[in-house]
Amino acid sequence: MKQLNFDFVIIGSGLAGLAAAVHAAEYGRVAVITKSASSASNSWYAQGGVAAAVDEDDSPEFHFDDTLVAGRGLCDADAVNVLVTEGRDRIKEMIDWGMQFDSEGGQPLLGLEGGHSKRRIFHAGGDSTGKAMTDFMLQKAIGTEQITFFEYTAAIRLLVKNGECCGVHAFDYTSQENIAICSQATIMATGGLSRIYCRSTNPHTATGDGVSLAWEAGAQLADMEFVQFHPTALNIPDQDAFLISEAVRGEGAWLLNEKGERFMKDLHPLAELAPRDVVAFAIFKEINKSESDHVYLSLKHLDADKIKARFSTIYSEVLKSNIDITQDPIPIAPAAHYMVGGVKTDLYGRTNITGLFACGEVASTGVMGANRLASNSLLECLVFGYRAAQAASKLKPMETCCCEEFTPIQYSEENENTLVEYKNKIAQILSQKVGIVRSEQGLREAIEAFEQMTEKFKPYASSYNLTKLRKLADISLLVARAAYERKESRGGHIREDYREENEAMKLHSIQERNKELVYKPVVKDRGQEK
Repeated sequence: MKQLNFDFVIIGSGLAGLAAAVHAAEYGRVAVITKSASSASNSWYAQGGVAAAVDEDDSPEFHFDDTLVAGRGLCDADAVNVLVTEGRDRIKEMIDWGMQFDSEGGQPLLGLEGGHSKRRIFHAGGDSTGKAMTDFMLQKAIGTEQITFFEYTAAIRLLVKNGECCGVHAFDYTSQENIAICSQATIMATGGLSRIYCRSTNPHTATGDGVSLAWEAGAQLADMEFVQFHPTALNIPDQDAFLISEAVRGEGAWLLNEKGERFMKDLHPLAELAPRDVVAFAIFKEINKSESDHVYLSLKHLDADKIKARFSTIYSEVLKSNIDITQDPIPIAPAAHYMVGGVKTDLYGRTNITGLFACGEVASTGVMGANRLASNSLLECLVFGYRAAQAASKLKPMETCCCEEFTPIQYSEENENTLVEYKNKIAQILSQKVGIVRSEQGLREAIEAFEQMTEKFKPYASSYNLTKLRKLADISLLVARAAYERKESRGGHIREDYREENEAMKLHSIQERNKELVYKPVVKDRGQEK
């Protein structure tokens, strides 16, 4: 078994992982492992922008309040306070490093998105903010001598002994080598899981790997029932869902039903700019009332030249389907977009396992609540990636690697068909029974199906494909179980048999391996943890 030693190992090369890597490199040698190219991540696809209260008409207090409203009672006040106060510092830091955000007359060109009461959304390249920020941080990381990238390398399991994480068992697709990468700190920044659904805005890599790794290692998971469906994803038969940014509605786009009527005006004071859970559910109901599988997004009433300039990527991509967004109604439907819950951390990315940290979408910091506020995700990557690196740097270096013997993984094409078959089954069950709207019966059926799959593939610990299937079933089971236990509708979790919010359920769901699901109270104190 090949063994490598670093001070820090970071799993994932999205914005959170890169932010953590750049800051950790100030304290030691950093390994960044990613199962695809280093440029492939959920962050890269983020169109909307990054939120920070910098305008003289805005304040962190307003941003704090907007986040709590969107989070439907499940945001931890201390985590949100960290986000909105330190977020401005992290944005300024990137600007000082040379990051170029869109500006006009020397001032940032701030946008408005659903759930925000003020214009506070920074953009870069119009609708390519995630790409621009991730590319910028990637180049900074590549230019940092202390950082080494391991591309096309999958994290198979976390190496944990006596409650302490001391590295990662990784598999190099290219060389077919099993590698033990040992470190004093392991930071997971693996992104979300939304690609395990049939219809998703996420890249193919977003399959919940970090959740599975953490779960197997004994880490606590929080609020896994909350999967956010983006309301407006392009809906063209036999094509992947393409994200139509929240910012499009922020600039005035309308949602229309089959009859060409605006249906959000009477449902929420903010109409099309209501929080995502409200808009996604409203679209879901409109689709169910009609014989169609979509509603429409219309920009026809807006300035065409401004729209083409502001949303150049969206304009070009949708035009490939012979739809001119400045003139034609855009067929859209909700798609799985963001994992709101995740690996439970404190305010410095620390998990309940010593030496294991998490940041970005894979983490549940307490910021997102039951429904992520638009454009808080990229900010969370920067703020908590930085914090995780600072906390990790304070760990004592290991004298020896605590790697125990483990089963090497092997890749073979012989199980490819089985992988595809069961991945599709899992996606269909999730989409039908654990989607935007859930029910007790559907969730029970999903739980039973996923339990059978986890048992079926448990014996094949050395097969990459079959291990992957077992992990996908595990992840899906975690989402379904949490959704079954939460007998209310709140944020991104909607139960047709429990339509109202239950005041007594303002609690975080917590899952841990070999233990019953429990609930823990929301943090109401804004004071920062030291």
